[in-house]
Amino acid sequence: MTYILAIDQGTTSSRAILFDEKMTPVATAQEEFPQHFPQSGWVEHDPDDIWTTVAGTCRQVMERAGAQASDIAAIGITNQRETTLVWDKNTGKAIHNAIVWQDRRTAQTCRKLREAGHEEIVTEKTGLLLDPYFSGTKLAWILDQTDGARERARAGELLFGTVDSFLIWKLTGGRSHVTDATNAARTLLYDIRNGRWSSTICDLLDIPMQMLPEVRDCAGEFGSARSDLFGGDIPILGVAGDQQAATVGQACFSPGMLKSTYGTGCFALMNTGDTPVTSQNRLLTTIAYQLDGKPTYALEGSIFIAGAVVQWLRDGLKMIRDAEETQLLAEAADASQGVILVPAFTGLGAPYWDAECRGAVFGLTRNTGPNELARAALESVGYQTRDLMEAMRADWRQSVGGLDAEDEAVLRVDGGMSASDWTMQFLADILGAAVDRPKVLETTAQGAAWLAGMAADFYPSQDEFAKSWSLERRFEPQMGEEERERRYKKWQNAVAGTIRFTGGSPES
Repeated sequence: MTYILAIDQGTTSSRAILFDEKMTPVATAQEEFPQHFPQSGWVEHDPDDIWTTVAGTCRQVMERAGAQASDIAAIGITNQRETTLVWDKNTGKAIHNAIVWQDRRTAQTCRKLREAGHEEIVTEKTGLLLDPYFSGTKLAWILDQTDGARERARAGELLFGTVDSFLIWKLTGGRSHVTDATNAARTLLYDIRNGRWSSTICDLLDIPMQMLPEVRDCAGEFGSARSDLFGGDIPILGVAGDQQAATVGQACFSPGMLKSTYGTGCFALMNTGDTPVTSQNRLLTTIAYQLDGKPTYALEGSIFIAGAVVQWLRDGLKMIRDAEETQLLAEAADASQGVILVPAFTGLGAPYWDAECRGAVFGLTRNTGPNELARAALESVGYQTRDLMEAMRADWRQSVGGLDAEDEAVLRVDGGMSASDWTMQFLADILGAAVDRPKVLETTAQGAAWLAGMAADFYPSQDEFAKSWSLERRFEPQMGEEERERRYKKWQNAVAGTIRFTGGSPES
Protein backbone atom coordinates (compact mmCIF):
# COMPACT_ATOMS: atom_id res chain seq x y z
CA MET A 1 0.00 0.00 0.00
CA THR A 2 1.27 3.43 -1.03
CA TYR A 3 -1.11 6.14 0.15
CA ILE A 4 -3.35 7.58 2.84
CA LEU A 5 -6.49 9.30 1.54
CA ALA A 6 -7.40 12.43 3.51
CA ILE A 7 -10.90 13.86 3.14
CA ASP A 8 -11.02 17.54 4.11
CA GLN A 9 -14.67 18.60 4.09
CA GLY A 10 -14.76 22.36 4.62
CA THR A 11 -17.30 25.15 4.79
CA THR A 12 -17.06 26.26 1.17
CA SER A 13 -15.47 23.27 -0.54
CA SER A 14 -14.57 19.60 -0.24
CA ARG A 15 -11.05 18.36 -0.89
CA ALA A 16 -9.37 15.01 -1.17
CA ILE A 17 -5.61 14.64 -0.82
CA LEU A 18 -3.43 11.58 -1.27
CA PHE A 19 -0.38 11.49 1.01
CA ASP A 20 2.51 9.14 0.35
CA GLU A 21 4.53 7.16 2.90
CA LYS A 22 6.60 10.29 3.71
CA MET A 23 3.40 12.30 4.44
CA THR A 24 3.94 14.34 1.28
CA PRO A 25 0.83 15.39 -0.68
CA VAL A 26 1.04 13.80 -4.13
CA ALA A 27 -2.38 14.63 -5.61
CA THR A 28 -5.24 16.96 -4.69
CA ALA A 29 -8.79 17.48 -5.92
CA GLN A 30 -11.11 20.24 -4.73
CA GLU A 31 -14.67 21.26 -5.49
CA GLU A 32 -16.64 24.23 -4.20
CA PHE A 33 -20.35 23.98 -3.46
CA PRO A 34 -23.12 26.57 -3.00
CA GLN A 35 -23.84 28.43 0.22
CA HIS A 36 -27.48 29.07 1.08
CA PHE A 37 -28.67 32.11 3.08
CA PRO A 38 -32.43 31.75 3.66
CA GLN A 39 -32.52 34.74 6.03
CA SER A 40 -30.10 37.26 7.52
CA GLY A 41 -27.71 35.37 9.78
CA TRP A 42 -28.84 31.95 8.51
CA VAL A 43 -26.37 29.72 6.65
CA GLU A 44 -27.19 26.30 5.18
CA HIS A 45 -25.66 23.60 2.98
CA ASP A 46 -27.44 21.03 0.87
CA PRO A 47 -26.35 17.66 2.36
CA ASP A 48 -26.31 16.16 -1.15
CA ASP A 49 -23.74 18.79 -2.17
CA ILE A 50 -21.54 17.82 0.77
CA TRP A 51 -21.71 14.14 -0.11
CA THR A 52 -21.35 14.39 -3.90
CA THR A 53 -18.35 16.73 -3.69
CA VAL A 54 -16.62 14.42 -1.20
CA ALA A 55 -17.24 11.28 -3.23
CA GLY A 56 -16.34 13.10 -6.45
CA THR A 57 -13.06 14.56 -5.22
CA CYS A 58 -12.00 11.20 -3.79
CA ARG A 59 -12.49 9.58 -7.19
CA GLN A 60 -10.73 12.47 -8.94
CA VAL A 61 -7.66 12.34 -6.71
CA MET A 62 -7.35 8.58 -7.12
CA GLU A 63 -7.57 8.96 -10.90
CA ARG A 64 -4.95 11.73 -10.94
CA ALA A 65 -2.51 9.59 -8.96
CA GLY A 66 -3.37 6.42 -10.85
CA ALA A 67 -4.30 4.84 -7.52
CA GLN A 68 -6.57 1.90 -6.86
CA ALA A 69 -8.39 1.16 -3.61
CA SER A 70 -5.79 -1.53 -2.92
CA ASP A 71 -3.09 1.18 -2.96
CA ILE A 72 -4.70 3.09 -0.09
CA ALA A 73 -3.95 1.94 3.46
CA ALA A 74 -6.65 4.03 5.13
CA ILE A 75 -8.92 7.06 4.98
CA GLY A 76 -8.65 9.97 7.39
CA ILE A 77 -11.50 12.48 7.68
CA THR A 78 -11.44 16.06 8.87
CA ASN A 79 -14.47 18.30 8.67
CA GLN A 80 -16.13 21.61 9.33
CA ARG A 81 -17.29 21.32 12.93
CA GLU A 82 -20.67 22.07 14.56
CA THR A 83 -22.52 21.94 11.22
CA THR A 84 -25.63 19.90 11.99
CA LEU A 85 -27.42 17.21 10.00
CA VAL A 86 -30.40 14.95 10.68
CA TRP A 87 -31.18 12.11 8.30
CA ASP A 88 -33.52 9.16 7.89
CA LYS A 89 -31.91 5.99 9.24
CA ASN A 90 -33.40 3.84 6.48
CA THR A 91 -33.08 6.04 3.40
CA GLY A 92 -30.10 8.24 4.30
CA LYS A 93 -32.09 11.27 3.16
CA ALA A 94 -31.60 14.41 5.26
CA ILE A 95 -34.84 15.88 6.61
CA HIS A 96 -33.50 19.46 6.42
CA ASN A 97 -30.57 21.29 4.93
CA ALA A 98 -27.41 21.15 7.04
CA ILE A 99 -27.34 24.11 9.42
CA VAL A 100 -23.80 25.52 9.20
CA TRP A 101 -21.63 26.43 12.18
CA GLN A 102 -21.85 30.12 11.21
CA ASP A 103 -25.65 30.10 11.47
CA ARG A 104 -27.19 32.35 14.16
CA ARG A 105 -30.88 31.39 14.00
CA THR A 106 -30.92 29.97 17.53
CA ALA A 107 -29.60 33.15 19.17
CA GLN A 108 -32.90 33.78 20.93
CA THR A 109 -33.05 30.20 22.19
CA CYS A 110 -29.56 30.55 23.65
CA ARG A 111 -30.48 33.85 25.26
CA LYS A 112 -33.53 32.32 26.93
CA LEU A 113 -31.48 29.40 28.22
CA ARG A 114 -28.89 31.82 29.65
CA GLU A 115 -31.58 33.94 31.28
CA ALA A 116 -33.05 30.78 32.81
CA GLY A 117 -29.67 30.10 34.45
CA HIS A 118 -28.60 27.05 32.42
CA GLU A 119 -25.25 28.26 31.07
CA GLU A 120 -23.25 27.30 34.16
CA ILE A 121 -24.14 23.61 33.97
CA VAL A 122 -23.63 23.59 30.18
CA THR A 123 -20.16 25.11 30.53
CA GLU A 124 -19.25 22.81 33.42
CA LYS A 125 -20.06 19.69 31.40
CA THR A 126 -19.14 20.68 27.85
CA GLY A 127 -16.56 23.46 28.24
CA LEU A 128 -18.68 25.54 25.84
CA LEU A 129 -20.93 28.57 26.10
CA LEU A 130 -24.61 28.83 25.22
CA ASP A 131 -24.19 30.14 21.69
CA PRO A 132 -25.87 29.28 18.36
CA TYR A 133 -22.43 28.35 17.03
CA PHE A 134 -22.69 24.85 18.53
CA SER A 135 -24.73 21.92 17.28
CA GLY A 136 -27.12 21.33 20.18
CA THR A 137 -29.55 24.19 19.65
CA LYS A 138 -29.35 23.71 15.87
CA LEU A 139 -30.43 20.09 16.33
CA ALA A 140 -33.27 21.15 18.64
CA TRP A 141 -34.39 23.70 16.02
CA ILE A 142 -34.56 21.04 13.28
CA LEU A 143 -36.58 18.77 15.56
CA ASP A 144 -38.90 21.64 16.47
CA GLN A 145 -39.42 22.95 12.95
CA THR A 146 -39.78 19.68 11.00
CA ASP A 147 -43.19 18.02 11.30
CA GLY A 148 -43.05 14.82 13.33
CA ALA A 149 -39.24 14.90 13.61
CA ARG A 150 -38.96 14.57 17.37
CA GLU A 151 -41.40 11.67 17.46
CA ARG A 152 -39.53 9.95 14.66
CA ALA A 153 -36.25 10.52 16.51
CA ARG A 154 -37.68 8.95 19.67
CA ALA A 155 -38.79 5.98 17.57
CA GLY A 156 -35.23 5.48 16.34
CA GLU A 157 -35.99 6.52 12.75
CA LEU A 158 -33.74 9.60 12.61
CA LEU A 159 -30.01 10.04 13.19
CA PHE A 160 -28.03 13.14 14.15
CA GLY A 161 -24.48 13.83 13.20
CA THR A 162 -21.88 16.44 12.50
CA VAL A 163 -20.39 16.28 9.01
CA ASP A 164 -17.93 13.51 9.90
CA SER A 165 -20.75 11.24 11.12
CA PHE A 166 -22.81 11.91 8.01
CA LEU A 167 -19.88 11.13 5.70
CA ILE A 168 -18.94 7.95 7.56
CA TRP A 169 -22.56 6.80 7.43
CA LYS A 170 -22.65 7.42 3.66
CA LEU A 171 -19.20 5.93 3.03
CA THR A 172 -20.02 2.76 4.94
CA GLY A 173 -23.48 2.37 3.44
CA GLY A 174 -25.17 3.01 6.77
CA ARG A 175 -23.13 0.44 8.71
CA SER A 176 -21.42 2.96 11.02
CA HIS A 177 -23.10 5.73 12.98
CA VAL A 178 -20.05 7.07 14.81
CA THR A 179 -18.08 10.22 15.55
CA ASP A 180 -14.82 11.04 17.30
CA ALA A 181 -14.29 12.80 20.62
CA THR A 182 -13.23 16.13 19.06
CA ASN A 183 -16.39 16.49 17.01
CA ALA A 184 -18.56 15.28 19.89
CA ALA A 185 -16.97 17.95 22.08
CA ARG A 186 -18.38 20.67 19.80
CA THR A 187 -22.02 19.62 19.91
CA LEU A 188 -22.97 21.19 23.28
CA LEU A 189 -24.18 17.71 24.21
CA TYR A 190 -20.97 15.91 25.26
CA ASP A 191 -19.53 15.74 28.77
CA ILE A 192 -15.83 16.25 28.00
CA ARG A 193 -14.67 15.36 31.51
CA ASN A 194 -16.53 12.06 31.77
CA GLY A 195 -16.39 11.12 28.08
CA ARG A 196 -20.08 10.55 27.40
CA TRP A 197 -23.18 12.22 26.06
CA SER A 198 -24.85 14.35 28.73
CA SER A 199 -28.38 13.22 29.54
CA THR A 200 -28.83 16.45 31.52
CA ILE A 201 -28.28 18.65 28.48
CA CYS A 202 -30.16 16.35 26.12
CA ASP A 203 -33.14 16.57 28.49
CA LEU A 204 -32.77 20.36 28.63
CA LEU A 205 -32.97 20.59 24.82
CA ASP A 206 -35.44 17.69 24.48
CA ILE A 207 -33.08 15.69 22.26
CA PRO A 208 -33.66 11.91 22.12
CA MET A 209 -30.31 10.32 22.93
CA GLN A 210 -30.89 7.32 20.66
CA MET A 211 -30.23 9.55 17.64
CA LEU A 212 -26.67 10.38 18.79
CA PRO A 213 -23.63 8.60 17.30
CA GLU A 214 -21.16 6.40 19.18
CA VAL A 215 -18.07 8.37 20.25
CA ARG A 216 -14.61 6.92 19.51
CA ASP A 217 -10.93 7.90 19.67
CA CYS A 218 -9.48 10.02 16.87
CA ALA A 219 -7.44 7.04 15.61
CA GLY A 220 -9.10 3.66 15.32
CA GLU A 221 -11.84 1.71 13.58
CA PHE A 222 -14.71 3.76 12.10
CA GLY A 223 -15.80 1.25 9.47
CA SER A 224 -14.84 0.76 5.82
CA ALA A 225 -15.78 2.70 2.72
CA ARG A 226 -17.91 0.38 0.63
CA SER A 227 -16.30 -1.21 -2.41
CA ASP A 228 -18.76 0.14 -4.99
CA LEU A 229 -17.59 3.71 -4.28
CA PHE A 230 -13.87 3.38 -4.99
CA GLY A 231 -13.44 -0.12 -6.41
CA GLY A 232 -12.61 -1.82 -3.12
CA ASP A 233 -13.01 -1.55 0.63
CA ILE A 234 -10.86 1.08 2.35
CA PRO A 235 -10.79 1.29 6.16
CA ILE A 236 -11.60 4.62 7.82
CA LEU A 237 -9.07 4.88 10.65
CA GLY A 238 -8.75 8.58 11.53
CA VAL A 239 -11.25 11.35 12.30
CA ALA A 240 -10.90 14.80 13.85
CA GLY A 241 -12.68 18.12 13.52
CA ASP A 242 -10.78 20.50 11.29
CA GLN A 243 -9.22 22.65 14.01
CA GLN A 244 -8.18 19.67 16.09
CA ALA A 245 -6.77 17.99 12.98
CA ALA A 246 -4.73 21.13 12.33
CA THR A 247 -3.49 21.03 15.94
CA VAL A 248 -2.31 17.47 15.32
CA GLY A 249 -0.87 18.40 11.92
CA GLN A 250 1.08 21.24 13.56
CA ALA A 251 2.44 18.72 16.10
CA CYS A 252 1.18 20.79 19.03
CA PHE A 253 1.55 17.86 21.39
CA SER A 254 3.06 19.67 24.40
CA PRO A 255 1.10 21.81 26.89
CA GLY A 256 1.41 25.51 26.07
CA MET A 257 1.88 25.03 22.31
CA LEU A 258 -0.30 27.29 20.15
CA LYS A 259 -1.65 27.05 16.63
CA SER A 260 -4.01 29.25 14.62
CA THR A 261 -5.73 28.16 11.43
CA TYR A 262 -6.96 30.70 8.88
CA GLY A 263 -9.74 29.32 6.73
CA THR A 264 -13.28 30.62 6.43
CA GLY A 265 -12.94 31.51 10.11
CA CYS A 266 -9.91 31.61 12.38
CA PHE A 267 -9.44 29.17 15.22
CA ALA A 268 -6.66 29.28 17.78
CA LEU A 269 -5.99 26.30 20.05
CA MET A 270 -3.61 25.95 22.98
CA ASN A 271 -2.74 22.48 24.23
CA THR A 272 -3.39 22.27 28.00
CA GLY A 273 -2.47 18.61 28.43
CA ASP A 274 -4.58 16.21 30.46
CA THR A 275 -6.21 19.05 32.42
CA PRO A 276 -9.28 20.87 31.10
CA VAL A 277 -8.62 24.56 31.88
CA THR A 278 -11.77 26.55 32.65
CA SER A 279 -11.52 29.92 30.92
CA GLN A 280 -12.06 33.13 32.86
CA ASN A 281 -12.07 35.09 29.60
CA ARG A 282 -14.92 33.51 27.62
CA LEU A 283 -12.77 31.06 25.69
CA LEU A 284 -13.81 27.45 25.17
CA THR A 285 -12.51 24.35 26.88
CA THR A 286 -12.42 21.50 24.40
CA ILE A 287 -10.71 18.23 23.44
CA ALA A 288 -7.62 18.68 21.26
CA TYR A 289 -7.41 14.97 20.41
CA GLN A 290 -8.08 11.60 22.03
CA LEU A 291 -5.79 8.61 21.63
CA ASP A 292 -5.94 5.25 23.41
CA GLY A 293 -8.98 6.42 25.37
CA LYS A 294 -7.10 9.39 26.87
CA PRO A 295 -8.26 12.92 25.98
CA THR A 296 -5.82 15.81 25.63
CA TYR A 297 -7.54 19.13 26.28
CA ALA A 298 -7.21 22.60 24.79
CA LEU A 299 -8.33 26.18 25.17
CA GLU A 300 -9.89 27.48 21.98
CA GLY A 301 -10.81 30.87 20.63
CA SER A 302 -13.04 31.05 17.56
CA ILE A 303 -13.32 33.85 15.01
CA PHE A 304 -16.24 33.42 12.63
CA ILE A 305 -14.91 35.56 9.77
CA ALA A 306 -11.30 35.32 8.55
CA GLY A 307 -10.90 34.08 4.96
CA ALA A 308 -14.63 34.76 4.53
CA VAL A 309 -13.87 38.50 4.62
CA VAL A 310 -11.85 38.04 1.42
CA GLN A 311 -14.74 36.08 -0.09
CA TRP A 312 -16.96 39.07 0.77
CA LEU A 313 -14.61 41.40 -1.11
CA ARG A 314 -14.81 39.03 -4.09
CA ASP A 315 -18.44 37.88 -4.10
CA GLY A 316 -20.22 40.62 -2.18
CA LEU A 317 -18.47 43.80 -3.28
CA LYS A 318 -17.13 42.36 -6.59
CA MET A 319 -13.93 44.23 -5.75
CA ILE A 320 -11.54 41.42 -6.67
CA ARG A 321 -11.67 38.35 -8.89
CA ASP A 322 -9.11 36.29 -6.98
CA ALA A 323 -8.14 36.17 -3.32
CA GLU A 324 -4.47 36.74 -4.18
CA GLU A 325 -5.33 40.26 -5.39
CA THR A 326 -6.12 41.29 -1.81
CA GLN A 327 -2.47 41.40 -0.75
CA LEU A 328 -1.52 43.57 -3.74
CA LEU A 329 -4.31 46.02 -2.90
CA ALA A 330 -3.30 46.08 0.77
CA GLU A 331 0.31 46.82 -0.13
CA ALA A 332 -0.82 49.80 -2.23
CA ALA A 333 -3.19 51.20 0.42
CA ASP A 334 -2.80 54.54 2.18
CA ALA A 335 -1.95 53.31 5.67
CA SER A 336 -2.43 56.76 7.18
CA GLN A 337 -6.20 56.51 6.72
CA GLY A 338 -6.42 53.90 9.47
CA VAL A 339 -9.63 52.30 8.21
CA ILE A 340 -10.98 49.63 10.58
CA LEU A 341 -13.30 46.86 9.41
CA VAL A 342 -15.12 44.81 12.05
CA PRO A 343 -16.29 41.75 10.05
CA ALA A 344 -19.13 40.68 12.35
CA PHE A 345 -21.20 39.44 9.40
CA THR A 346 -22.59 36.53 11.43
CA GLY A 347 -21.95 37.91 14.91
CA LEU A 348 -18.78 38.07 16.98
CA GLY A 349 -17.08 34.98 18.34
CA ALA A 350 -14.54 34.79 21.17
CA PRO A 351 -14.04 36.57 23.45
CA TYR A 352 -17.19 38.67 22.83
CA TRP A 353 -19.80 36.03 21.92
CA ASP A 354 -22.38 38.47 20.56
CA ALA A 355 -24.69 36.63 18.17
CA GLU A 356 -26.68 39.76 17.30
CA CYS A 357 -23.72 41.95 16.30
CA ARG A 358 -23.23 42.79 12.62
CA GLY A 359 -20.28 44.22 10.71
CA ALA A 360 -19.14 47.84 10.46
CA VAL A 361 -16.44 50.00 8.85
CA PHE A 362 -14.83 52.94 10.67
CA GLY A 363 -12.65 55.79 9.41
CA LEU A 364 -13.96 56.16 5.86
CA THR A 365 -12.84 59.25 3.91
CA ARG A 366 -13.38 60.53 0.38
CA ASN A 367 -10.05 58.92 -0.51
CA THR A 368 -11.00 55.48 0.82
CA GLY A 369 -11.15 52.93 -1.97
CA PRO A 370 -10.58 49.26 -2.73
CA ASN A 371 -6.96 49.37 -1.51
CA GLU A 372 -7.88 50.64 1.94
CA LEU A 373 -10.83 48.25 2.31
CA ALA A 374 -8.61 45.32 1.35
CA ARG A 375 -6.00 46.38 3.88
CA ALA A 376 -8.65 46.76 6.60
CA ALA A 377 -10.04 43.30 5.73
CA LEU A 378 -6.66 41.61 6.15
CA GLU A 379 -5.82 43.60 9.27
CA SER A 380 -9.12 42.54 10.86
CA VAL A 381 -7.81 38.98 10.98
CA GLY A 382 -4.74 40.08 12.93
CA TYR A 383 -6.75 42.19 15.35
CA GLN A 384 -9.20 39.37 16.04
CA THR A 385 -6.33 36.95 16.59
CA ARG A 386 -4.85 39.30 19.16
CA ASP A 387 -8.20 39.35 20.97
CA LEU A 388 -7.91 35.57 21.25
CA MET A 389 -4.25 35.59 22.26
CA GLU A 390 -4.83 38.16 25.02
CA ALA A 391 -7.59 36.00 26.51
CA MET A 392 -5.65 32.77 26.05
CA ARG A 393 -2.47 34.04 27.68
CA ALA A 394 -4.46 35.32 30.66
CA ASP A 395 -6.17 31.94 31.13
CA TRP A 396 -2.91 30.04 30.75
CA ARG A 397 -1.12 32.24 33.30
CA GLN A 398 -3.98 31.68 35.75
CA SER A 399 -3.96 27.91 35.31
CA VAL A 400 -1.81 25.67 37.50
CA GLY A 401 0.28 24.45 34.59
CA GLY A 402 0.69 27.86 33.04
CA LEU A 403 1.97 29.98 35.90
CA ASP A 404 5.48 30.11 34.47
CA ALA A 405 4.51 30.12 30.79
CA GLU A 406 6.14 32.75 28.62
CA ASP A 407 3.80 35.50 27.51
CA GLU A 408 5.34 35.63 24.06
CA ALA A 409 4.75 32.04 22.96
CA VAL A 410 5.41 31.33 19.30
CA LEU A 411 2.24 30.96 17.21
CA ARG A 412 2.19 28.25 14.54
CA VAL A 413 -0.09 29.18 11.64
CA ASP A 414 -1.73 27.34 8.76
CA GLY A 415 -4.70 27.59 6.42
CA GLY A 416 -5.19 29.49 3.18
CA MET A 417 -4.55 33.00 4.53
CA SER A 418 -1.26 31.97 6.11
CA ALA A 419 0.23 31.91 2.60
CA SER A 420 -0.03 35.73 2.52
CA ASP A 421 3.30 37.18 3.67
CA TRP A 422 1.68 40.59 4.19
CA THR A 423 -1.04 39.20 6.45
CA MET A 424 1.37 37.07 8.50
CA GLN A 425 3.76 40.00 8.98
CA PHE A 426 0.92 42.18 10.23
CA LEU A 427 -0.13 39.33 12.52
CA ALA A 428 3.36 39.17 14.06
CA ASP A 429 3.41 42.97 14.35
CA ILE A 430 0.06 43.31 16.12
CA LEU A 431 0.73 40.31 18.40
CA GLY A 432 4.24 41.38 19.23
CA ALA A 433 5.23 37.72 18.90
CA ALA A 434 6.88 35.39 16.42
CA VAL A 435 4.67 33.64 13.88
CA ASP A 436 5.91 30.34 12.44
CA ARG A 437 4.65 29.07 9.09
CA PRO A 438 5.40 25.39 8.33
CA LYS A 439 6.63 24.01 5.04
CA VAL A 440 3.46 21.95 4.74
CA LEU A 441 0.45 24.28 4.87
CA GLU A 442 -1.99 21.38 4.48
CA THR A 443 -1.81 20.77 8.21
CA THR A 444 -5.53 20.03 8.63
CA ALA A 445 -5.51 17.27 6.02
CA GLN A 446 -2.08 16.12 7.18
CA GLY A 447 -3.36 15.77 10.74
CA ALA A 448 -6.23 13.57 9.57
CA ALA A 449 -3.84 11.59 7.38
CA TRP A 450 -1.41 11.01 10.24
CA LEU A 451 -4.18 9.82 12.56
CA ALA A 452 -5.33 7.28 9.98
CA GLY A 453 -1.81 6.31 8.96
CA MET A 454 -0.66 5.88 12.54
CA ALA A 455 -3.64 3.61 13.24
CA ALA A 456 -2.73 1.61 10.12
CA ASP A 457 0.95 1.33 11.16
CA PHE A 458 1.71 3.26 7.98
CA TYR A 459 3.06 6.39 9.72
CA PRO A 460 5.38 6.82 12.71
CA SER A 461 4.49 7.39 16.36
CA GLN A 462 3.53 10.73 17.85
CA ASP A 463 7.08 11.62 18.93
CA GLU A 464 8.58 10.80 15.55
CA PHE A 465 5.85 12.73 13.77
CA ALA A 466 6.53 15.80 15.95
CA LYS A 467 10.20 15.70 14.94
CA SER A 468 9.22 15.86 11.28
CA TRP A 469 7.53 19.28 11.63
CA SER A 470 9.50 21.73 9.51
CA LEU A 471 9.60 25.56 9.48
CA GLU A 472 9.22 27.39 6.17
CA ARG A 473 9.42 30.95 7.53
CA ARG A 474 9.35 32.79 10.85
CA PHE A 475 7.78 36.27 10.91
CA GLU A 476 9.25 38.48 13.63
CA PRO A 477 7.45 41.64 14.85
CA GLN A 478 8.75 44.84 13.24
CA MET A 479 6.18 47.33 14.55
CA GLY A 480 7.09 49.49 17.54
CA GLU A 481 5.30 48.89 20.84
CA GLU A 482 3.68 52.35 20.90
CA GLU A 483 2.33 51.97 17.36
CA ARG A 484 1.12 48.44 18.11
CA GLU A 485 -0.84 49.51 21.16
CA ARG A 486 -2.26 52.61 19.45
CA ARG A 487 -3.63 50.52 16.60
CA TYR A 488 -5.02 47.83 18.86
CA LYS A 489 -6.80 50.46 20.97
CA LYS A 490 -8.49 51.78 17.81
CA TRP A 491 -9.64 48.24 17.03
CA GLN A 492 -11.05 47.79 20.52
CA ASN A 493 -12.93 51.08 20.21
CA ALA A 494 -14.32 49.99 16.82
CA VAL A 495 -15.55 46.68 18.24
CA ALA A 496 -17.19 48.46 21.18
CA GLY A 497 -18.92 50.87 18.80
CA THR A 498 -20.13 48.03 16.59
CA ILE A 499 -21.61 46.17 19.55
CA ARG A 500 -23.31 49.32 20.82
CA PHE A 501 -24.84 49.95 17.40
CA THR A 502 -26.59 46.59 17.49
CA GLY A 503 -27.79 47.03 21.05
CA GLY A 504 -25.27 44.87 22.87
CA SER A 505 -22.92 45.64 25.74
CA PRO A 506 -19.24 46.21 24.89
CA GLU A 507 -18.35 44.80 28.30
CA SER A 508 -19.80 41.40 27.32
